[in-house]
Amino acid sequence: MYLVHIIEEAALAALNHLYEGEFTKDDFQINQTKSEFKGDYTVVLFVLLKKTRKAPAILGQELGEYLITNHKDHFSDFNVVSGFLNLTINTNFWLSFLAQNYKDTCYGKAPMSGKKVMVEYSSPNTNKPLHLGHLRNNFLGWSIGAILQANGYEVIKSSIVNDRGIHICKSMFAWQQFANGETPEMAGIKGDHLVGKYYVRFEQELRAQTKTLEAAEVNEDYSHYIGETEKNVREYKKQIVELQNGTLGSKDEKIAKLNAAINEWRRAATPVMKAVSKMLENWEADDADVKSLWKKMNGWVYEGMNQTYAEIGSNFDKTYYESNTYLLGKEIVANGLKDEVFYKKEDGSVWIDLTKDGLDEKLVLRSNGTSVYITQDIGLAQQKYDEYAIDRSIYVIGDEQNYHMKVLQLIAKKLQLPYADDIQHLSYGMVELPDGKMKSREGTVVDADDIVEEIKAIAAEKTEALGKVDDFSPEALKELYHTIGLGSLKFFLLRVDPKKKMVFNPEESIDFQGFTAPFIQFNHARIKSVLRKESETDVNKTITDYDLLPAEKELIVMLERYPAVLEQSATELNPSVIASYVYSIAKSFSSFYAAHSIANADNDKQKTIRLQIAEFAAIVIKSGMQLLGIKVPEQM
Repeated sequence: MYLVHIIEEAALAALNHLYEGEFTKDDFQINQTKSEFKGDYTVVLFVLLKKTRKAPAILGQELGEYLITNHKDHFSDFNVVSGFLNLTINTNFWLSFLAQNYKDTCYGKAPMSGKKVMVEYSSPNTNKPLHLGHLRNNFLGWSIGAILQANGYEVIKSSIVNDRGIHICKSMFAWQQFANGETPEMAGIKGDHLVGKYYVRFEQELRAQTKTLEAAEVNEDYSHYIGETEKNVREYKKQIVELQNGTLGSKDEKIAKLNAAINEWRRAATPVMKAVSKMLENWEADDADVKSLWKKMNGWVYEGMNQTYAEIGSNFDKTYYESNTYLLGKEIVANGLKDEVFYKKEDGSVWIDLTKDGLDEKLVLRSNGTSVYITQDIGLAQQKYDEYAIDRSIYVIGDEQNYHMKVLQLIAKKLQLPYADDIQHLSYGMVELPDGKMKSREGTVVDADDIVEEIKAIAAEKTEALGKVDDFSPEALKELYHTIGLGSLKFFLLRVDPKKKMVFNPEESIDFQGFTAPFIQFNHARIKSVLRKESETDVNKTITDYDLLPAEKELIVMLERYPAVLEQSATELNPSVIASYVYSIAKSFSSFYAAHSIANADNDKQKTIRLQIAEFAAIVIKSGMQLLGIKVPEQM
């Protein structure tokens, strides 16, 4: 039990003893005392005023006196400011706490709870390499898994590989048409990069053909459309003219939607899109030639992606493949159709009507019988539950899929699936570059491999500029640059609340003085250097009669908070809580070390306390950074 919980229990017992009524922990808050006031922790009293029928000053005085009298081991003093009771923790508590925990490498981590959670992340498509957005996704997912594990969960880290579907057929078709048998070996590039190249090539061809069809419409040539589609295009164009003439209401948004719909019909009517649609049909019909090409190109992508995963330190306990899960999804849809959860339109496509729930109608099977993303997601949700009987299923997916995830959970509820309420979407903001958004179709995506190499090069350049690397062998330097570079990248992407969008600038991520991984890594290495120099000093003892200096106490108080930080980060599914905390520990130690010598302490007691604080700080920094997937070097 950490200190906040101790204070909660003591305050709750005091309230129930002093006043009539049933009190709970929800009746008050406990915060760190603000720096301008005397004290360590503050009990916020405002919510209690009505229940106790006491004025703030009287309530604070009575509660403070009770705590001081009955919990002398924990509290030494108190003061009341308005509706706040500021408590000072007994110095001997801090000294005892330090002596008991400064060597505990598992400090802050909870015992196993018996709860099982699956965290799904990465979820790549096999038509392109991993990119900057995938990096934030992978780092978030891996870190959330580690944080939940530290909080007592059994964690299964999983990935769903989107290895089939219309987008994968686009790369396959373009390779057939334009590659002349090119292989990764022939091109001298990784397989995922080669396949991505042909995905971009397909989109270029698609845009060209779409413009050709658009030009044909000027001459009233709609021969590329079929029946109802031609009627729809003509009708939508008529509506656009009416909107532009001002004969209908607010026009800008409507015109944009109508033009978007027309453009999608154009794209679907192009020869290349008809070809890939047919290719997908053949794939689901198990056509031998299509399946052979699919296996070959996917094999190239897997080999390339696995190299990237190894480089960035991302791994999975279970990998699912859409090519397997979509079949279970189609089976569930078929059963839901019988139970009238879904309905079939005249063209044979299968839908679900969610309009009464504030959403739209959602396609779950195309008219040709092929499945869509939501189909495989339904199947995957069922497969996860069947295999692992998980208590929670967390999906780490960007916020552009918020609607999709609402639809998935709502469909699961309408199908009365037992895991529907346990689906949880960790929605995160997109990563942009200083010059704007990335677009896969246009080839403006920044590949993960390129970013990692760039960040390592920047790490090498900035580290060498500081000097002090003469003692490193070439191999050790290579490892150091990888540790600093990748640590900088992960920290930069994780230090921002997942819900927020962010701009990534490689140069800003490597700064030995700022809110960055290198600053934290440097201070960890500094602590380890101090401990090596003082390795002969015996610090394995409890000091009971010592007056802590403000900087010493500040660090101990901050270190004691680590379990609460782990709990908060798990509750919020937010690694940035840990990133900010670990930075504050490194920053506080840096200030402490600059002001107070360890080697030249005034006496043995002071040296012991400071060495214990240093060792404890190193353990917590390393532990917190590990939960972010970041290594901290012993020497820099």
